[in-house]
Amino acid sequence: MLQSSSGTTIAAMMKVTGWQQHSVRGFLAGVVRKRLKLKLGSRKVDGNRVYQITRGVGSKSRLRQSKRRSS
Repeated sequence: MLQSSSGTTIAAMMKVTGWQQHSVRGFLAGVVRKRLKLKLGSRKVDGNRVYQITRGVGSKSRLRQSKRRSS
């Protein structure tokens, strides 16, 4: 749904997955953006917010180093 050229709304993702709104938003932020490092764009179409994975990956191309010090 996020890869389609028309994108998708949170309401549509809620209907397909059976998840609540806060769960869909958490998935977009936590999994799509942070874990998969995909660039997620949004735009308003007829008053509705439409989300779509944009081409390319996010700006963070390097692997993150752990903040913990090794002993």
